[in-house]
Amino acid sequence: MKRTAVITVILSLCLSFGYAQTLNNIVKDEGNKDMLLGKIDKNGLQTAPFNEWFNKNHDDYIVNSSLVKTFKKDLKNYTIKAFLGTWCGDSKKEVPRFYKVLEAANYPMNQLEVFALDHSKTAYKKGPNGEEKGLNIHRVPTFIFYKDSKEVNRIVEHPKETFERDIQSIITTDRYRQNYIAVDYLHSLLVEKSIDSLKTIETDLTQKLGRFVKSSSELNTFGYVLLRSKQIEKALYVFNLNTKLYPYKHSVYDSLAEAFFIAENYSEAFRNYYKVLSIIPDNENALEMVDKIKKLNSLK
Repeated sequence: MKRTAVITVILSLCLSFGYAQTLNNIVKDEGNKDMLLGKIDKNGLQTAPFNEWFNKNHDDYIVNSSLVKTFKKDLKNYTIKAFLGTWCGDSKKEVPRFYKVLEAANYPMNQLEVFALDHSKTAYKKGPNGEEKGLNIHRVPTFIFYKDSKEVNRIVEHPKETFERDIQSIITTDRYRQNYIAVDYLHSLLVEKSIDSLKTIETDLTQKLGRFVKSSSELNTFGYVLLRSKQIEKALYVFNLNTKLYPYKHSVYDSLAEAFFIAENYSEAFRNYYKVLSIIPDNENALEMVDKIKKLNSLK
């Protein structure tokens, strides 16, 4: 290989590696709005336009110093990974508060890794380098606590009480139960078992999940994370399970129909869009998709 070609390859690799390692990278989302993407730190969040909500919510939050004292020393034995979306309302509210609690505890910030995720259809709740892979990030923000490199617990979307109280419970007890525990349980089943084996226990599983799932959006959001990451079979299973939990909700059939359409199973997509119309006869999306499927079938 000629020397100039070698130099070109080396420069290309350096540039691509440098991009991958860029801290506080600002990009435009699908709506042409600024968002942070990839690994970030507090400096990125204090950069315009994110500083408007970060600084206000950080400064306005009053930390419970008495509670912080109860876990301040032990918290240093943990590392934390945080996942957020600068486009997400819950992230805008909770992440600044989380930072302020860590600062009150004099937590070593080199033990905190923070990643900003995308929200486009093709990269839904994903990082540019797959930072979220294998971690079941279905809601943002998510704060994962590790000890000796093993996950101990996590705070999902928002604290159950306050960050001070939740962190105290995670650090000093083993009784903390994260939000959306049903999704966490279902995720573990999908990792450990095949879809066919899960279908054999579907009735029992539906009853068990029904005691913990609070709304149809819990499994729906999880299903879309799977769908956007092209885990279509798992997404179909989760969406279908949701129709068993919420048979009167048109949105669960709409999501299942969308997944079938993406899987090119047009007959099942058609059937589920008609289920939407049986609940809401004038649903515009379902009417549009039924017409679209009819045209696709006529072309065959």
